[in-house]
Amino acid sequence: MVCCGDSYNDIAMLQYAGLGAAMANAPDKVKFIADYVTERDNDHAGVTEVIERFFR
Repeated sequence: MVCCGDSYNDIAMLQYAGLGAAMANAPDKVKFIADYVTERDNDHAGVTEVIERFFR
């Protein structure tokens, strides 16, 4: 399971996921626990970046 998050309330979800992706605008604590950190934020196609990188 892949999960994308950008806030503190997403930490448990990102840890549980097989692949936890933090958006570029996420706080450092969220980025630290993520498996992948996007270059784009959630307002600029961050989730699309994850889809294109891992589902092509």
